[in-house]
Amino acid sequence: MDIAEIKFSLRQWRFSDAEQLAVIANNKRIYDNLSDALPHPYGVEDAEKFIRSSLESDTGTLLFAIEISGAAAGSIGAHFQKDVYRKSAEIGYFLAEEYWGRGIMPAAISELTDYTFKNYDVIRLYARPYARNSASRRALEKAGFQLEGILKKSVYKNNRYEDSCMYALINSND
Repeated sequence: MDIAEIKFSLRQWRFSDAEQLAVIANNKRIYDNLSDALPHPYGVEDAEKFIRSSLESDTGTLLFAIEISGAAAGSIGAHFQKDVYRKSAEIGYFLAEEYWGRGIMPAAISELTDYTFKNYDVIRLYARPYARNSASRRALEKAGFQLEGILKKSVYKNNRYEDSCMYALINSND
């Protein structure tokens, strides 16, 4: 399938997505690039809990399913910060491995960014990919995010220390 042929949309999660989400998220390669908030192995109960939290309006998080060909293929969201960081939100995302490298994630990040800046009182969006995750870093850069720094040994994942990066995009309309 050609990159130009792959169409996606961002939409609200549905409980009917639980089985598909469990298949996607029960992937060690995805788990290795996310925080430990994503359990591994990942089952249908985990998916149902995630979907339930995404539908609660008071969670401080905006979560969307990335839909391709009528099915959930990933997740993307913004986690709104509090206190002195209340004008910032951290974005997070993952995509089914079969769609990696096809230009979907930079476009999804751009769509989420536009939506968040237009609909929420946020000036800064940021992401913290692991330094070794060059694909995630490229997706952010293609979506206009800039590297602000590399945080040495800031992550402890899979029994080892890793560097992470700080990428951000400032709302130019403010």
